[in-house]
Amino acid sequence: MRSWNDDPFTKKARRENYAARSVYKLQEIDQREKILAGSRLILDLGASPGSWTQLCLERAPKARVVAVDLAPLRIEHPRLTFAQGNVEEIDILPLLGGEKADVVLSDMAPKTSGIAAADTARSLELAEMALGIARLHLKQDGAFVVKLFMGGEFEGFRRTLREAFEAVRLLRPETTRKHSREIFFIARNLRPASP
Repeated sequence: MRSWNDDPFTKKARRENYAARSVYKLQEIDQREKILAGSRLILDLGASPGSWTQLCLERAPKARVVAVDLAPLRIEHPRLTFAQGNVEEIDILPLLGGEKADVVLSDMAPKTSGIAAADTARSLELAEMALGIARLHLKQDGAFVVKLFMGGEFEGFRRTLREAFEAVRLLRPETTRKHSREIFFIARNLRPASP
């Protein structure tokens, strides 16, 4: 049986000095959707070990990146602010300097149990949490990228995103592992909050 360490994308990430193979998922999303170019402020939720943060710093050379995760981040950079802790408990506004982000990214995923229903339910909770944060901290014309495990509540979450954003697209990056249930939503142009 082949180990994940033998995975060609894991080896490529190691060769290219990225913290994880997941960098190639965001790379593909950005190549297709052009979400990072011109960004000045990016919020990266579930950032550890840091490969998405690394790509943001590379592709948006004038951007400040605010990264949040329960686990430590393996990278440091002058344009990076990192807060370790639960995204629900961290006060994100001061980390952003009181500004709204051009991009909010969420690669958050639950620790999987092997029980599909439990894992997809927890993934939905994290995606909804990320959406709540995006509603508070994303510019109206910004982009929101969020991961979700495919499950029973998939269509409901897509409807919720369509109510919150003018444009919602789906992408399953080519680098996603064959048996993975993960999919990414790319949402743009936040609708004004209802009075």
